[in-house]
Amino acid sequence: YGTPNGYANEMPNGQHQQNSFPPPPINQQQQQQQQYNYSNPIKTVNRPPMPNNQSQQQYPPTVNPQQQQQYLQNGFQNNSKLPLQQQYQPQQPPQQRFNHLTSNGNSASSSRTSSPALLNNNNNNINSNIPPAINRQQQPPSSQHINNSWNNGLNISNVNTPPKTASGLSTPLNSSTPTLIPQQQQPQPKQVLPPPPASLTTTTTAPSLPPQTNSINSLASNMQNLNMNQIPVSNPQQNYTNGPLVQSPISNQINGNHPVPLKSQLPPFPGQQLQQHQQQQPPPALINNIPQQSTIPSAFQKRPMYPNQFQPQLPTSQANYFNQPIQQQQQPSISPLQQQQQQQQQQQQQQQYNQINNNLYNNDTNQRHSNVIHQGYSRIWGNNSIDLLQNRHVLPTDKVRPPPINLNNSFHESVNCNSDIFRCTLNKIPETNNLLQKSRLPLGILIHPFRDLNNLPVISCTTIVRCRACRTYINPFVGFVDSKKWKCNLCYRINELPEEFQYDPVSKTYGDPTRRPEIKSSTIEFIAPSEYMLRPPQPAIYLFLLDVSSLAQQSGYLNTVCSTLTEQLDNLPGDARTQVGFIAYNSAIHFYNIAEGFNQPHEVTVLDIEDAFLPYPDNLLVNLKQCKELINDLLIQLPKRFENVHDTNSALGATLQVAFKLLSPSGGRVTVFQTCLPNYGPGALQSREDPNNRSSKDVQHLGPATDFYKRLALECSGQQIAVDLFLLNSQYSDLATLSGISKFSGGCIHHFPLFNSNKIQSVKSFQKSFERYLTRKIGFEAVMRVRCTRGLAIHTFHGNFFVRSTDLLSLPNVNPDAGFGMQITYDESLTDVRTVCFQAALLYTSSKAERRIRVHTVCIPVTNSLTEIMYSADQQCIVGLLTKMAVDRSLTSNLSDARDAFINATVDIFSSFKIAQNLPQGSSAIISPQNLSLLPLYILALLKHPAFRTGTSTRLDDRVYAMCEMKTLPLDQLIRYIYPDFYLLDCLFTNNNNNINNNSNGNTDNNDTDENIKMEPPKLQLSAEKFDSRSMFLLDTGPNIYIYVGSNVHPNIISGIFDVKSVNEIPDFCCDLPIRETPYSEALHAFIDRINEEKPYTSFIQVIRDTSQFRSLFVEKFVDDRNENSLSYYEFLQHLRTQVK
Repeated sequence: YGTPNGYANEMPNGQHQQNSFPPPPINQQQQQQQQYNYSNPIKTVNRPPMPNNQSQQQYPPTVNPQQQQQYLQNGFQNNSKLPLQQQYQPQQPPQQRFNHLTSNGNSASSSRTSSPALLNNNNNNINSNIPPAINRQQQPPSSQHINNSWNNGLNISNVNTPPKTASGLSTPLNSSTPTLIPQQQQPQPKQVLPPPPASLTTTTTAPSLPPQTNSINSLASNMQNLNMNQIPVSNPQQNYTNGPLVQSPISNQINGNHPVPLKSQLPPFPGQQLQQHQQQQPPPALINNIPQQSTIPSAFQKRPMYPNQFQPQLPTSQANYFNQPIQQQQQPSISPLQQQQQQQQQQQQQQQYNQINNNLYNNDTNQRHSNVIHQGYSRIWGNNSIDLLQNRHVLPTDKVRPPPINLNNSFHESVNCNSDIFRCTLNKIPETNNLLQKSRLPLGILIHPFRDLNNLPVISCTTIVRCRACRTYINPFVGFVDSKKWKCNLCYRINELPEEFQYDPVSKTYGDPTRRPEIKSSTIEFIAPSEYMLRPPQPAIYLFLLDVSSLAQQSGYLNTVCSTLTEQLDNLPGDARTQVGFIAYNSAIHFYNIAEGFNQPHEVTVLDIEDAFLPYPDNLLVNLKQCKELINDLLIQLPKRFENVHDTNSALGATLQVAFKLLSPSGGRVTVFQTCLPNYGPGALQSREDPNNRSSKDVQHLGPATDFYKRLALECSGQQIAVDLFLLNSQYSDLATLSGISKFSGGCIHHFPLFNSNKIQSVKSFQKSFERYLTRKIGFEAVMRVRCTRGLAIHTFHGNFFVRSTDLLSLPNVNPDAGFGMQITYDESLTDVRTVCFQAALLYTSSKAERRIRVHTVCIPVTNSLTEIMYSADQQCIVGLLTKMAVDRSLTSNLSDARDAFINATVDIFSSFKIAQNLPQGSSAIISPQNLSLLPLYILALLKHPAFRTGTSTRLDDRVYAMCEMKTLPLDQLIRYIYPDFYLLDCLFTNNNNNINNNSNGNTDNNDTDENIKMEPPKLQLSAEKFDSRSMFLLDTGPNIYIYVGSNVHPNIISGIFDVKSVNEIPDFCCDLPIRETPYSEALHAFIDRINEEKPYTSFIQVIRDTSQFRSLFVEKFVDDRNENSLSYYEFLQHLRTQVK
């Protein structure tokens, strides 16, 4: 309002400056004077604000000479004899200042908008007569200008939510950053000037206000209290001076109640600025005429939550206090004796002041040096911590790596199992279960046992060395007593080495057993001898079940399936014995006899599905190589065979029963294509979904409606039959029930909702997935067992399998895209153990009819330090295990319990870390170890994921499929499924510009060119604030890649990549990224190829321009931003801060 604190300056006689407002009545003046009594809490004085053009003349008020003389005679330290209206009182900010503050809640800092820390946070004077414990229901904020959700049903406690226009969909500005709406332009920041010497000031005991020397955490806490409509409690009896708001240095040293001020808040070093100030100081008698501005305007007093953005500043009248001469008034005569006493007193106070400043400066310097040294050692030992509220951008620009496993043995560290294959949630195991409970961290392992590997050692030997007690396979972490004995690293039994093991197959000599491949690699594969076979290895057998109902014909999926099969028949894994078969079904079951002697396929239809039988004992499964021509003919005829048949029924249950009968003698793989709800014959289902409750918080029917498919799956598992499901439905199909056929038979599930052959995106996505499914490596009749060091045990398994015994998993089929999780428990203490080991052994039959054993071993140290445990936690592995546990919780309890478990687990982990680090209770910060800094980000993404989100319309089948994926995906694919990778592509095109310029200038320095080529696009957090109309972005969700093209991208880049002249010429739906011989196109395709190398199959690419109607496909992945039903990342951190104790 043109004045530092929002009020018009008041003259000593009660009149306002320039008579802008009529003076209040006399009784009102007396009432106001009584309100300013220091013995009572300060009350809000409601005065009208001054106009913007109101000047600040006659500031300070005048004092007559007689009162000055009387005041001087009584001394400088007592100003109680001055008239009450002449004792300057701290004025209060009006309540209405808070009515114009809005925030969209995600961040406290942005390149486009102001920090919320610049908003008025000094609200402890408002309604200060209200007890601090008042809640927001008793004292709601003024809602005259606030657009928030206080009364709109927001369940998260005390979060100031923004208007809906703050989302990224409605504005190109940062949807995740707060906005500041001032009533007028704020003054420019100025450097805070140091306080004057104590001898030049007079102190008064003012009501408590937040001191200027509070730490960043205190300011952050007050800022959160403002956003949550809470009145912060002030510290009583603070000392204030005429200069900037400071505390008494002596009280800081003696009481130790407050931290040492920051460097920017320290008084001037002796001899720097004091002399300049003294030259411009008026006589001491006039100092007291200057009103004591004990409160810096709240908009300036607050420091930003994120440092180094703005510096607090004083109002103009106060900031120029030491630089502008003050108008001197006529001085009363002072005796020489009084003048000498004053000078001596000033000198004493000056010396004390300088000494205190020296001590504070030295203490602060030593503290900062100590902090730097401590941070350096923390980095060396990997014990970095971070305040998440102060560092919102925590996602590294490159790959997130787990904490290293330090075994104090360079050889063991070099041969330890790859973290992409075998991973533990803790890279240092607690000695006892009690220590694990203190950390509040989950203990478990995630394994990707059949992962595609390029350099896998394969050993063929007659004798596989194993422990005679626990049957552990020999590995790099065993101990050798001598050249003929070794000690098991799991049960510690001493075993004998066979002579064959002393032979080195590489050098073909006898000697040191440590040269053997089993000792040099923690991942190895054995070709198993005959003793590991219960029967001869089975051939590769593939049976396809095709839905041909009316909905299947309308979707047109048969054309894609048959054409892809025709192209990939030669690439199916197998040998000369490989067999295939086909069965179609609607209300009847259609068998196809494609024996070698026939000229064309013969179809046989079985109408009695209640007791279905096999019409042919043979010829339903035929040799692939011998009958390839008939198979191709059948695949051509099938899409047209049922075009004119309008049968709405689907007898899936009966078809699965006859498939079980057909494959029982040998085992194999069944591939089911389903497009509708099975509604006929055995296993018929009815619709359970209510479309009106898709956004309800109470999600029903996540479990199966019948156990028919589970029982059939267990029968298939016993006969080494796995069932894989492709669901291409356009309506509810009860995947919660159908998924049982794959879960318990070791199969996999693929879901393509609303599939239609007219949608190019759906067809290409399905085609790429199906091609990968047909050609990937496969293992038949597999079993897997996970062993661990004595003292630990496995008590829960996660994945698609059947637990045959306590620790043996039955996997009729195993594929390289399947992951598993196990939870670990304690049987006894590990006090006498230095390391623990986990070993997974997978026994399977390859597609070439070889019996093989793949062994993975990982070694992890043991510790008794809670701090070391916290700093060794693997955040991605923890998230992977928590998701699997949450899926089980959703099925056994309900979805709300699973969501609560996510938040409770996060709060418990950070609370435990606070205890381990002895951090102060009630702090406004969220201190996290660097290795757990992404945990809240991933948890928030999970809460917004279709598997666990509420309040957003989500089809029940989509939710169930997302849960199935979280149970079975390997960790690297799971993290990308939860939190997609978001890249800024500018550096690709900038490098090419530099290369072109260098070549045109004759500069052919290969080193510069290589450095440019090596630059990788940085990863960004998923927020709309990263958008720039001049840039291109890439969003990698795993199966799909979206390329976002801004409207102002340079025309040369658009022409070089898309062969068009402008962005507007890019088609609205563009699913084809042309391959052109231009530097821009080559750089983009090379980058896409690099990120596709880590995936099971190449992603489907879709180009989205800035004005495309498909922009929502891109923006909906921005989980850092707030939507109408969930918090933003920064708001989520604020909520966690209130919960962490």
